[in-house]
Amino acid sequence: MRSRVTMVLAVTAVLLGGVMLVPTAYARLSAGGANAGQESVAAPPPTPPPPPTLAAGKVSVNFKGEFFSWALLDRETGELSGSKNMAATSSTESMLKVWIVADYLRRLGDKEPPAAMKKAASLAIRDSDDDATNRIYSAIGGSYRVPADGQPGPVIKRAISTCDLTDTKRGNVKGYEGWWSFTRMSPRDAVRLGDCIADGTAAGPKWTKWLLSEMSKVRGSTATKDQNPRSGGGRWGIIDGLPESITSQGPIGIKNGWTPLNYDGNWHVNCLAVTEKWSLAVMLRYPQRSGLDYGSDVCASVASQLVTPQPGGALKVPQQPIGKL
Repeated sequence: MRSRVTMVLAVTAVLLGGVMLVPTAYARLSAGGANAGQESVAAPPPTPPPPPTLAAGKVSVNFKGEFFSWALLDRETGELSGSKNMAATSSTESMLKVWIVADYLRRLGDKEPPAAMKKAASLAIRDSDDDATNRIYSAIGGSYRVPADGQPGPVIKRAISTCDLTDTKRGNVKGYEGWWSFTRMSPRDAVRLGDCIADGTAAGPKWTKWLLSEMSKVRGSTATKDQNPRSGGGRWGIIDGLPESITSQGPIGIKNGWTPLNYDGNWHVNCLAVTEKWSLAVMLRYPQRSGLDYGSDVCASVASQLVTPQPGGALKVPQQPIGKL
């Protein structure tokens, strides 16, 4: 076949006065016919997957107790997801301390608090100190008296109006109606509270960064040595369910609440965590015999199940086929 092409070209050369014109295509064919059509271009680099986060998803917990509810707020999209009963309420316990401190700081405006009050605010968050919290609570008009109108006191009313809470109400346990720890809140209100803290509404522009920093420095475990009658270690729960790929992205603010209450024989355990991207709350009531670790593990389990993508199941980026000319 090739010899016949050569012959035709030779004849053409003669007809054109002896000047042989060799088409470029033929030159390429002659130089390496076997490789013709095999030139390739490099595939574009794959788009890196987004960093892991928490996202709406199915949660399955073999929970043994009276109350289990959770909610997740995507702070970037505003999407609210959670259990079917995420509007149901339970006592806040020490989780509410983050609002009490925020309310105090916001009302300061640009002023610095007395050193003792700033220390009390820090202890209320880092060590969940009851006495320090009560000092702050009293300074902002909190009272343990039962409100005459049966409504929440002024501190809780401000939480409801400031953070657009819809389910929060005064505690209804006889004899404890005025106690801040018995304030009833739903998980969906708890994540709204977390968002209200993180976006600067709760504590105001001057103090939000300070408050979030304190929340990231909560210390102490569920161990007996870290639990005291008026304070306790609170660094457990949701934070334990997050992989390093999330915790390494930046500080995570947390504030848990936990009390074994004799009036119903239950642990009341609440976990709240917030970042720039999301706010997550888990609220529980279960028999005291199960211990605090049980509640911590449930909170951690909920968080770990909402991690997207799941550890070990990274997003698969389809590879582009190598193009040919």
